[in-house]
This record gives sequence, C-alpha cells and structure tokens, in this order.
Amino acid sequence: MTKLPVTIAALLIACSQAQAQTTIDVSKITCGQYNSFKVADPLKIAIWLSGYYHGLRRDTVLERQRLDEDAERLTQFCYSNRMVKILDAVERVIKESNAGRK
Repeated sequence: MTKLPVTIAALLIACSQAQAQTTIDVSKITCGQYNSFKVADPLKIAIWLSGYYHGLRRDTVLERQRLDEDAERLTQFCYSNRMVKILDAVERVIKESNAGRK
C-alpha cells in the first residue's frame, strides 16, 4: 500500500515533463486566432509582441499601464478585423496610440 502514493507521484511527474514544446510563427497569426485563444492566451501573445517591438527599438522600458491599454486596443481592433495578421494589427494600433499621445 505504501508503493501506491510513490507510484502516483512518479506518474504525475512523468506526465508533466512529457508535454511537447510547441513553436508558433507569430507572423502567421490572424486577429481571429488571437482573440479566440486558438494559438495561446492573447495576453501572453500581447506581452511577447510588446517585447518584440521594444527590442526592435532597443527600448528597455516597460510601461505596465500602456501595455494593458495597447493589449485592450489590439483586442478591440481584432474583433472588427479578424483576417488581419496580428503583426499588421499591432503596427496599426501602436501608430494610432502614438498619434493620440502627441
């Protein structure tokens, strides 16, 4: 009877390590896929996109409130533009956001 808990623990550990790693080509994600959680959690994608664009600009500052606002704008944009690629959508949303801040 004492072997049962050890066996269960070993199986749980093995199962958690057996998850396959998935790669995602962000350039192929559409707004429809973004909003419907078909690829990943939209917030995780938004965080990745923020890092990507900040990296292109060599900007190391993270404005948490702006990240949240831009993610919300991206979500709203994507509801109306389901076939637009997410990278194109981000550029449009960020341009509009930056224009509104000037």
